[in-house]
Amino acid sequence: MAVVGPLTERWAPEQAAGPVHGNWQLAAPVGPAADLWALGALLYRAVQGHAPYPEDSVAELVEMVCAEPPAFAEDCGPLRPVVESLLRQDPAERPDFEELRGWLRSLIRSAPEPDGDFAGLPMPDPDPARLPVVRRRGDLHGRHRNPAAPRRPRSLGRLLLVGVLVLLTGGVAYAMLFLPRAADSGQQPTAAQSPAASAPAPGSPQQGPASKPAQTPGRTPGGAPESKPAPQGDAPAPEGYTVQQDPAHFAIAVPNGWERQSINEAGQVRYTQGQFTLIVVPGRDRVEGGDPDPLGYQKDKEPELAPYRNSTWASGGDVKSTKVGQQLRVTGRYTWIDAAGRSLFARNFVVALGGAYHVVMVTGPEDNQDKVTDVFEKATASYKAGG
Repeated sequence: MAVVGPLTERWAPEQAAGPVHGNWQLAAPVGPAADLWALGALLYRAVQGHAPYPEDSVAELVEMVCAEPPAFAEDCGPLRPVVESLLRQDPAERPDFEELRGWLRSLIRSAPEPDGDFAGLPMPDPDPARLPVVRRRGDLHGRHRNPAAPRRPRSLGRLLLVGVLVLLTGGVAYAMLFLPRAADSGQQPTAAQSPAASAPAPGSPQQGPASKPAQTPGRTPGGAPESKPAPQGDAPAPEGYTVQQDPAHFAIAVPNGWERQSINEAGQVRYTQGQFTLIVVPGRDRVEGGDPDPLGYQKDKEPELAPYRNSTWASGGDVKSTKVGQQLRVTGRYTWIDAAGRSLFARNFVVALGGAYHVVMVTGPEDNQDKVTDVFEKATASYKAGG
């Protein structure tokens, strides 16, 4: 303890429980969650200007870390929920690294652009009491130039110019005198100019306006609107993904090779591949009453989770509510058995935008939770409404 010193970043509750209780078995195991605690304390110190606990002595610090919650991160702005979640005393309640990375990416993506009108700090007035700093160095000797050689007459350049002009004149004269003209050549039209290339063969049906209707731009052969890749000016898509500018007025990162289904009666846009489905609902349900409540909407009203609520066996958890700027976002994990007896795993995201709830949900087999989570994190981090 004396070697480490009173440093909050070093004393996570699971690390401080041993010196306080005298028995390491009473403390949670020390693991990666201790590093998340250190990161939260470091962010708190960087933004607030002081540590979340008094650091007068090591004994007092470790006692307070185990017994009392840290001070509120009131001046951390959008980082407040991130910092306070990292400083939870129970290591099991702290976010994991993947969730934290997606959280920070969302904060960066939604951060406002700086105004650009920054006033520079004024230069401090010179202190007459201080002596000027004099730096001495040896004399500098530059490289001595050799005496310039006398210039030669500029006859070579003129000779080259005259030679080029003569060659050009000769080439033009040769082309006019000896090359055959197009009207007198008597050659057959080339493949690009042949009548067969521009007119249909005898007996074949002519391609006219009534022969085959032109395919409507922006639609698939099945009639569903086709999503287009987002313009190059947007943020680049993750590797293996494409940011699709969907006809339903939103943009989202979709894995390459996933097929878009036309919007259904429930107002859902689906991207599918095999047993995996990415569902996007761009503002179908309006916010009722005053303030939006995405947590209550996800829990009790969201139609996309109706199979979970109606299943004979279902489990849910890791429901988290995060405020990013003025937006309140809710994420959760859900598992249920569908009507076909398959065990499904889903990650669900709800945010209120423009007076309506927007939903992003990814589903897949329960034994492929890693793939579902990867698609979900990249989709929610890139989702933009109104595209």
